Order: sequence, then C-alpha cells, then structure tokens
Amino acid sequence: MTDDKSVELNALLQNFKIDKKSYQFQGINQGYINDTYLVLDNTTPLYILQRINHNVFMDVEGLMGNIENAFEYLQDPEYTPIELLKTNGDKPYYKLDGNGYWRLMTYINNTTAYDNAQDTRMAFQAGKVVGKFHQLLAHASLENYVDTIPQFHDLSLRKNQFEESLLSASEEKLETSKTAINFAKETLEKLEILNNAVLPVRVCHNDTKLNNILFSKENSKALCLIDLDTIMKGYFYFDFGDAIRTVANTAAEDEQDHEKITFEKPLFEAFVDGLESNGAFLTKEEIDLLAWGAVFMPFIHGLRALTDYLNNNIYYKVSYENQNLDRCLSLFDFTKKALQKVDYMTTVVQQRLTPVA
Repeated sequence: MTDDKSVELNALLQNFKIDKKSYQFQGINQGYINDTYLVLDNTTPLYILQRINHNVFMDVEGLMGNIENAFEYLQDPEYTPIELLKTNGDKPYYKLDGNGYWRLMTYINNTTAYDNAQDTRMAFQAGKVVGKFHQLLAHASLENYVDTIPQFHDLSLRKNQFEESLLSASEEKLETSKTAINFAKETLEKLEILNNAVLPVRVCHNDTKLNNILFSKENSKALCLIDLDTIMKGYFYFDFGDAIRTVANTAAEDEQDHEKITFEKPLFEAFVDGLESNGAFLTKEEIDLLAWGAVFMPFIHGLRALTDYLNNNIYYKVSYENQNLDRCLSLFDFTKKALQKVDYMTTVVQQRLTPVA
C-alpha cells in the first residue's frame, strides 16, 4: 500500500471513536462490492475498515440501520458478535466528501473463511451458526428493515430480466447458450411451487455462501456471519439454499469441469443436523419446502449470470468473455444435481428438523 493511501486512511480514521494514532493497513481482496482494509497497530489487527459501494447500496442509512438493528439481537454465548465503531458524531458510518461512505468494525482475531466445506464437522458448524442467526432474529420487527437491494431474490423479476435479455441478445450468444436457455425455461416452471407457497417472512442474511461464515482457527467453530449488507426481509429457504450450494458442493462456483461438481449427501446431512442443534425455529411449511431452496438459490444465481452474459456482461466483473456463461453452466449443473435429490432432501429435513409447535 502506498504511503499516500495510508495517510488518506489514517486521516479518515480520525473521524471514528478510536485511539488517535498512526495505523497500518492491509487490503482485503475477498468480495466484489466494497473496498475493505484490515487496520493494524503495528502488526496487531484491530479493525475492519470498509467503503460501502453506494452505487450498489443506494440507501446507506437504511443498510446501516438494518445492521444495527440485527446486532441488537445477535447476542448469544453461541454467536460471536461483530461491533460497529461509532463516528465522533455517534453515527455508524462516516460520509467522506467525494469518496463515499465508510464504516469501521471490530476484527475477530485468529479467524478464517472457506469457499467450500472441508468435512462434515465444518458443514455441521455452518448449519449451526446459520440456524443460530435465524433463531436470534426470529423476534426482530420486520418493519425496522429496509430492502437494501429491492427484489434481490425475486424470481419473477429475474425471469422478466432473463426474457428481456433473450430479445436483445446477439444470435451468436443465443446459439452458444442454447442449452442453458432451455434449462432455464424448464426450471422456471418447476420453481412455481415456491411462488405459490405461503411462508413466513423473516429477517434473512440473503448471502449465506460458506465464505460469509467466520470460523475459529483454534477449534474450527463457526463464530458468526459476515458481509451483512444484504440483511433484509426474505424467506428462510434463501439462506438455506445459498448455504447448501457451497456446503454440499465441493467445486468452485465457476468450475468448468462439471464432473467435479457434486452433491455430497454427508455434508448436506451434517448441515441439517447443525440447524437442528439450535432447537425448533422453523414452521412445518418451511421445512416441507426447504429442499426446493437448494434448487432455487444456485438456479437464480445461474440465471442472473446467464442474463448478464446475454446482456454483454454489464453487471458482473469478468476476466474473459464467456466467464458469466461458464459460471451459469456450473451453477445450473449443481441445480440439476439438486433437482435429482429433491425427494432425498425432503425426507432428510422432515426427519431431522423439528417444526415449531
């Protein structure tokens, strides 16, 4: 990091209620949306500093309000809380003229994150912390939460965007992605089962891929969920399905060798057992449809990647022309494998999860 950048960030930190001294910084590249820095006192990490991307999250005040509200409930011996450091003006973020919105959070020492589950213990821990997150937020007031990305997982919206992309895409791209397009049309019809369901609305994380779970390096315990910008209203199957697509599948999200993409039953079952370890918090109706969440989430991510490919890569960053298509095909391959296991998944969750009375 350049000296000028370090000076700039140190000046920024003067606006927060922390010791006024010179800090060191280390860029963190994980994540696609915000600029993130580890703040150190010499070699000791103390804080996480982030610039919130207000081109993606336009209601920064609402976003930070969601996080503050959630933190009031995320207090439990089995859940390690992150804390927001207030500005000198007692706000949870600082607006820097010409350089966006910034927030400062505590750093949890000796922790790590993983892209995929290494074993059943990790899968169990992931299920346990996702379940604890929801259990703690079960009584949060929904009216206190704004939609930080409106219609983020709205299947009707994503379907309309996909169909619009088909009208404007080049003949070459339509031909190259013909198999994916046909699969998308078939699967959209199958997922009407979720559109027609009546399920409770909850405060959800909405982005529970495994690398958004923080693990202890000492004992491999899952400590908490991170990347909290998408905390907003949703359905539990969003968080369940997004976790399963990275817990039960040991391949990378854009893996081009589809033989490496698998649905690992022991990892799925361990995750479900982790959920159940918190006790009952889901309704019977939610449990009965959970398996479809494991189809829905990889599919909707794949559908968005396909739509972006057809629209000439205007949303996701790509490092080569067909990366969005490769990502789509990988996600659709896992979707197919999940579709083949809907009956199995339904049996597992119905047998192992206890519904609330």
